[in-house]
Amino acid sequence: MKKDQVVILEKRGVILVSGKDAKDFLQNIITNDINKVSYKSSVFAALLTPQGKYLNEFFIIQNNKGYLLDCSENSTNQLIKNLSKYKLRSIVEIEDLSNEFVVGIINFLKFKELQKELKLNDNTIAYRDTPIFLDPRNKELGARIVSNLEKLYLTIKKLNLSIINSNEYYSLAHKLGVPEKGLLNLKDQLFGLEANFETHRAIDFKKGCFIGQENTARMKLKNKLRRRLLPISSSEKLNIGDEITFNNIKIGKILIDQPYPFGLIKVLEPNLEDFRNEKLLANNKECKIIANV
Repeated sequence: MKKDQVVILEKRGVILVSGKDAKDFLQNIITNDINKVSYKSSVFAALLTPQGKYLNEFFIIQNNKGYLLDCSENSTNQLIKNLSKYKLRSIVEIEDLSNEFVVGIINFLKFKELQKELKLNDNTIAYRDTPIFLDPRNKELGARIVSNLEKLYLTIKKLNLSIINSNEYYSLAHKLGVPEKGLLNLKDQLFGLEANFETHRAIDFKKGCFIGQENTARMKLKNKLRRRLLPISSSEKLNIGDEITFNNIKIGKILIDQPYPFGLIKVLEPNLEDFRNEKLLANNKECKIIANV
């Protein structure tokens, strides 16, 4: 993406968590620290199973009514259902606002330009009363605008941005090792650390308890991370469940298929560096791990 371009991700889900207990409610269950979230700071976080396995991922943005959760397409209903399990007696409202909001993506340099214009140095800024925040996972993914569609188009016009195809953004995310499509396929298939949540700044090990914290902390402390979710490239169609082999040794399997495939890959025994740049086979189809991840 160039500085004068913008991508619109119209199918993202947006959930509002509000009410007197909203802050404590989220703090007790999510992997990141809700105290980091303010009008000047947004975070990436996850909800894990009690065993520490992947369930949902989302960004959290401060809102005048509570907290907005920017989540992946097709996961909104599931996330609301999973959050609702933990409401108990908490005074919390969980609403689906996906029909009211869309997400736009702008270039990192454009975000820095806006910071300079507004004389701000925060990772979240308000531009025409619209939150724009730098992607915590990787600054090369740019900054996210969470807005209603009409307001977003006015912002795009004001900033003289050209709308480009969203595939350019998804392709960039894939190359950077950040899955954006097919996330529902990850449910219960890998642990939070295997999903690179520490690398993507989704986990705060100092915050205390969260759902799945025990196994996650144990893996971290005992250095038991033996597999990672990594982007795969291939000229052939890869399918979910395809076994990935190197020199006839099984090293992983495909968890997300086309058009932006990811595999859960061993990083030890054999060591990732032994085959990172080598030809692999996924059910006899040639593939490679994208080397710069």
